[in-house]
Amino acid sequence: MLYLNHLGMICPLGDNQAEISGRLLGSQTGVVATARYSRGLELALGCVDAVLPDVDTLPLAQRSRNNQLALAALAQIRPQVDAVIERFGADRVAIVLGTSTSGIAQSEAAFKHRCAHGRFPAEFSYGQQEMGSPAQMLAAVLGVTGPAYVHSSACASSSKAIASAARLMRMGVCDAVLTGGVDSLCAFTVAGFSALESLSAARCNPFSANRNGINIGEGAALFLMSNEASTVTLRGWGESSDGYHISAPDPAGGGARMAIEQALSRAGISARQVEYINLHGTATMQNDAMEGRVIAELFGEQTALSSTKPFTGHALGAAGAIEAGLCWLAMQDSNPLGHLPPHLWDGVQDPRLPDLNLIAAGDSLGHPLRWALSNSFAFGGANATLVLGRE
Repeated sequence: MLYLNHLGMICPLGDNQAEISGRLLGSQTGVVATARYSRGLELALGCVDAVLPDVDTLPLAQRSRNNQLALAALAQIRPQVDAVIERFGADRVAIVLGTSTSGIAQSEAAFKHRCAHGRFPAEFSYGQQEMGSPAQMLAAVLGVTGPAYVHSSACASSSKAIASAARLMRMGVCDAVLTGGVDSLCAFTVAGFSALESLSAARCNPFSANRNGINIGEGAALFLMSNEASTVTLRGWGESSDGYHISAPDPAGGGARMAIEQALSRAGISARQVEYINLHGTATMQNDAMEGRVIAELFGEQTALSSTKPFTGHALGAAGAIEAGLCWLAMQDSNPLGHLPPHLWDGVQDPRLPDLNLIAAGDSLGHPLRWALSNSFAFGGANATLVLGRE
């Protein structure tokens, strides 16, 4: 059995478990209107405003805001991570992460400096934006010598990283894995999604008839995975690649359905046993239509559902880990009545979508949440689904 023993997480809802859970269940969004990354154009973004760890002592190539977010998440579980390294040995602990931006923000600042001064600043290194940087940095900080690598497959990156970590454990390559994802906001990402006309100037509105685009977010979520028994298990994972379009999902949802069915099969449960689904739920017209159709076909219209992106924004490469982290928090003993992450929207049903069971604020199961499923569907048809179980 693979257990998700500990979680460190920082996101627009907060920088500790109590704050994140409290704001989520209290329907307090972390998405704010800001022009910080959009040259005077105000957009709704999920920004992390917490004080982040200093990186001045790290090698220049590892100094980035992205790595600061990763270190902030690590700090919450550092004693537990150090303990497994001591117990199993540095070569038996792996690091597997997902990201899509890495340190691109540092490159943005460097190119602005070059335009103004004719040269790059002394504090810039191209290595800051390399995708492998977060895993390399954490391995160096922790002294880990086991496998350390990064998945970068857009919005499915960290869900795929968690699945990859599970495979390492199953193969016996390691005894514990620090896994999850990290992504940081930058003007490059915001401009790219703006060019696709997929950004919403207001808080996103998933599955509403009035939905009109996504909110970009940032954050980090790191799980310590091992075979040591604890409350939450990673029971299943499924991955597929439908390659339908570079940015649009397959309207029929074939790849999404395949990932969900694989995850359920690996978990050894039926769709009827799933009590809560964290939807990919980006609030774009095409994604919500596809996902709604697949969910209705597989689970019917009774399973409790929500998209948590109106709370955190869409953290891209970190989204899967953050959303799995919200499921993990809902499965803890501190939530004995199974209060579920609410679906924050305007309540205007889209008649073109199935009539789904979208969770209202305060809704609960009346008992601890036992089975949760989390979807991540990315550009290029990269799909990943995770199933979490409560012991």
